[in-house]
Amino acid sequence: MTPKEVIEFAKKNGAKAMDIRFMDFPGIWQHFTVPMSELDESSFEDGYGFDGSSIRGWQPIDASDMLVIPDPGTAAMDPFYKEPTLVLIGNIADPITRAPYTRDPRNIAKKAENYLKTTGIGDTAFIGPEAEFFIFDDVRYDSQKNVSFYEVDSVEGTWNTAREESPNLGYKPRLKEGYFPVPPTDKFQDLRTEMLLTLQQIGIDVECQHHEVATAGQAEIDMRFKPLLQMGDQLVWFKYILKNVAYRHGHTVTFMPKPIFGDNGSGMHTHISIWKENQPLFAGDKYAGVSQDALYAIGGILKHCRALCAFTNPTTNSYKRLVPGFEAPVNLAYSSRNRSASIRIPMYSSSPKAKRIEFRTPDPSCNGYIAFSAILMAVLDGIQNKMDPGDPLDKNIYDLPPEELAEIPSAPGSLEESLTALKEDHEFLLKGDVFTKDVIETWVSYKTKNEVNPVKLRPHPHEFFLYYDI
Repeated sequence: MTPKEVIEFAKKNGAKAMDIRFMDFPGIWQHFTVPMSELDESSFEDGYGFDGSSIRGWQPIDASDMLVIPDPGTAAMDPFYKEPTLVLIGNIADPITRAPYTRDPRNIAKKAENYLKTTGIGDTAFIGPEAEFFIFDDVRYDSQKNVSFYEVDSVEGTWNTAREESPNLGYKPRLKEGYFPVPPTDKFQDLRTEMLLTLQQIGIDVECQHHEVATAGQAEIDMRFKPLLQMGDQLVWFKYILKNVAYRHGHTVTFMPKPIFGDNGSGMHTHISIWKENQPLFAGDKYAGVSQDALYAIGGILKHCRALCAFTNPTTNSYKRLVPGFEAPVNLAYSSRNRSASIRIPMYSSSPKAKRIEFRTPDPSCNGYIAFSAILMAVLDGIQNKMDPGDPLDKNIYDLPPEELAEIPSAPGSLEESLTALKEDHEFLLKGDVFTKDVIETWVSYKTKNEVNPVKLRPHPHEFFLYYDI
């Protein structure tokens, strides 16, 4: 839409206010609301001022003034607000120079798309994330000097088979048996369909929804692949809509990768392909029907995976899911069909347009704009430097003898390890000024100070179980 068309769209939908939204550095949507009288065509150039020092990972107090400039191409009506409200996603700019802000995640995604075009390799990177999540009925947690605990609950939780529910009607998925039972075992069919329809209501194409493997309401809703920046926008809408649909029905959604011990965690398998002039570049006559460039792209992801994890698996909880020896994509290998490899080449269709690579390590706690951009930069580095991914691994990694498994490199075992890898391996991210040294350094510093160290310094509740009587 043009600015004029946005204003006409708002009038047509009876908008009484405009909500402008942007992503903070770690990956949470922020917003403020203005009356429609404060939006005109000049607003799409002038922008709106706000305090950048109050946004996580952004400006110091002595340089706090920032601008957010609405992007007219992102206009949509909010599905939840009581009063009709237009939503616009904004780009962050310096109020003096008007230059795009380097720590704005959306700006990183825009630069990644632009860099792809300058390489001559392709003109569009398509991204298709499969974000898993949990639907809980109750969540409580606390972390103080003298107490630390969490508790989640779900009517579907296999631990509730003996709970007094007046009456307890059973049908609760056992551990690792949540894929795909029909109701009444699946208690959230209607809720997920409402999520699906709400996503469609604002223009997001959805392929399917279903229950996932874990007990206690694990689910997945798949969006149809889109260009990188557009998918970054859609992923924040996706999280927002799923949380709010659940909330208005008395449930809560979390994209935390590992909220339940002993059952599957939530991943975000991410499909990527590159196209040029409407032609797919990853289809060919090599292994599993892919092109040589696709194999080089795989080589790039495998080479840089440990550094990528700092963005694609950016929480300490991410590494409760990525544990060697369990059914998690920690082994840096590739295969067709084989879900025990970190990179899979899906074989559902023989169409060249369907050829893509699936990076299975990421999880949905990530900031999509930054994670997708980092994956693309690794793919391009692999193609540019003709990185050989080695031989595919077409057998169950978890059945390999220890001596053979030891030869397969692994993803990092902790957020701290991934941040160390990022410090040592980030030159590929700096190409085209997509990421800057300031972004890398700020990311490492923020994550270390606010997440790694606070978790490292606190006693874990299970340590009392193990050691209190020592």
